[in-house]
Amino acid sequence: MTDAERPSDERLDQRLERTILELLERRDPAATICPSDAARAVYEGDDDGWRALMEPARRAARRLVDAGLVEITQKGHPVAPATARGPIRIRRTR
Repeated sequence: MTDAERPSDERLDQRLERTILELLERRDPAATICPSDAARAVYEGDDDGWRALMEPARRAARRLVDAGLVEITQKGHPVAPATARGPIRIRRTR
């Protein structure tokens, strides 16, 4: 993806948020997703360039937590986004 093809940060943020919600909607209500699921879904290349979208996907999840739409979990338990370190999962708010 060239710089000219790269969406603006705001558009990318909105797309990641929508993608997270869409991925969760397609799954069982108790199911979780990894931020990498959203990053891979948004990335339009064949290589592993989706990895550059991991932190934007994690930020999108944090915004959705603030909006009350999802929870961030670690080892199956909700955690505060500010304290989450390492691998996280995202699930719909219960």
